[in-house]
Amino acid sequence: MDEFRTVALVAATLTTGLIAGLYYGFACAVMPGLRRADDRTFVDAMQWINVKILNGWFALGFGGSLVLTVLAGALHLAGDAPDGPLPWIGAAAALYVLTLVSTFAVNVPLNDGLGAPGDAGSAGASALAAVRERFETRWVRWNLFRAVAATGALGCLVWCLVLYGRATA
Repeated sequence: MDEFRTVALVAATLTTGLIAGLYYGFACAVMPGLRRADDRTFVDAMQWINVKILNGWFALGFGGSLVLTVLAGALHLAGDAPDGPLPWIGAAAALYVLTLVSTFAVNVPLNDGLGAPGDAGSAGASALAAVRERFETRWVRWNLFRAVAATGALGCLVWCLVLYGRATA
């Protein structure tokens, strides 16, 4: 049982770290870099990012993080000490759920709206500017929220590893 707990907790920590890093990378580099781009380049780049991010590797981290965190929590239910990792696993799961809620309630609809002009190369300048105006500020704000929440979840899981390591030592 200890091996399953360890593997689940490590896997939850790794997948959460990957997603936190993705949101952090967008917050620190991608969106500030695109902020300097003209409307056509911005919309075209974000449309392609939205297409290319939908792949198995992304799905593994994005969905796997919550699944593995819940699994780690379930494996710690039996016999977890009051000062053990279980409350921190719960906190990590709650923080990660916040990233999912904000993603599906805000970021995905904004991404879908960004696709409205179709191919950025054939859209008019005013259409591109309007789409970008509706998208950029709100998307960046909510991505920052996701980055903070996912990083908080990662911190909770790292602390779980510390507590679990102490308990099994």
